[in-house]
Amino acid sequence: MLSGKGSRALLSPRAALQLRLLIKTPKFISRMRFSSIALLASAASLVSAANFTVLVGDGGVLAFNPTSVTVADGDTINFEFRAKNHTATQSTFANPCTLQTTPTTGVDSGFQFVPANSTSFPTWSITVQNASAPLWFFCRQTNPASHCHAGMVFAVNPTAEKTFAAFQAAAEAAGGSSTTTGASGSSSTSTSGGGGYGYGSPVVSTPTSAASGSSSSPSSGALRTGGSATAILLAGAGLFAGSML
Repeated sequence: MLSGKGSRALLSPRAALQLRLLIKTPKFISRMRFSSIALLASAASLVSAANFTVLVGDGGVLAFNPTSVTVADGDTINFEFRAKNHTATQSTFANPCTLQTTPTTGVDSGFQFVPANSTSFPTWSITVQNASAPLWFFCRQTNPASHCHAGMVFAVNPTAEKTFAAFQAAAEAAGGSSTTTGASGSSSTSTSGGGGYGYGSPVVSTPTSAASGSSSSPSSGALRTGGSATAILLAGAGLFAGSML
């Protein structure tokens, strides 16, 4: 029973004795220790997670800056689109300029159009859930020519066997014919100098808080994705921005 005077509440002598006995029981102590350990582990994971910023098309250059990063599980990579109309699209080491389709569909920022003289920029983020597997990205813009074939690619955790340099060289050598999907879903063939947008209509991530990392976009299994409200507003304009390249 609780008794109080004014704003103070006190335990009755009997209740206080029962509480002291409960605290001294091994079961209670064990539960408290487990809860403390779990809390500390959760806090440590939050503290250890790092954020990386990658500038896409900064200064009008067809490049990701930096071109690669080395991250750990739980780290977040924020893509900030700085100019023109680019994407960050997941591919594979074997096919640098093609959207990953197996074992799962790769993640894709969608086209992020940035008007000239912008002072705010759309962002899109991924959170790495399996740092042991390298991840590969490219820009799928093809108007007036393929950005990927110009070497606009990016790597997460490249290895000694699969280096960024080898990945970029393969992208640059992948010119020629490639199969793309139009907005209607039909397939067509275009060359590296084609005037289309590659995979047709942009695939835009649902705007979310970057901290939550949630998205309706497909996930590769090694990633969570997130975005910004600015990104979805500007991405639609990208459909009409071929002349800005």
